[in-house]
Amino acid sequence: MRILWIDPGTTTIWFAILDKDGMNNYIVDYWIFSTTPKMELSVKLLEIWMDMKDIIEKYKPDIVSIEKLFFQTNLKTWIDVAHARWVIMYECIRANVKIVEYTPLQVKKAITWHGKCNKLQLQNAIKMIFKMDEIPKPDDAADAIWLAYMWSLNSNFIMNRWML
Repeated sequence: MRILWIDPGTTTIWFAILDKDGMNNYIVDYWIFSTTPKMELSVKLLEIWMDMKDIIEKYKPDIVSIEKLFFQTNLKTWIDVAHARWVIMYECIRANVKIVEYTPLQVKKAITWHGKCNKLQLQNAIKMIFKMDEIPKPDDAADAIWLAYMWSLNSNFIMNRWML
């Protein structure tokens, strides 16, 4: 099974691809897509849509795990990112790829059981789980990898429970 994880944004979008083989997970790739700086939102959304189309065609994910939005203080940024999420989700639906969503708090709870961890703890967890020599760079790449891995863990739980 191939899992594509996306941390949506309008200027920078984080991606990670994991392959799941039974109980084993393998990092295929992780990267950033950046839109053209200082362009209108409509142009950025078109760039995001074209990249999503290319990514889905190239990697053929079975499922997409996308980070849910949570409201911060800047409403304009929140609304713009919501537009980017819609474009990403539209392309997944169009390509018939299942979508699951997680909040940042759900990700942190999966790591620490109480939801209070910092970015360095998240990065070190990814480094240990995947036996990497160093923390994934850029720093937010660990977020992308963790969210894909988190769905993988949840799917093991769901499958194991179903089999009982």
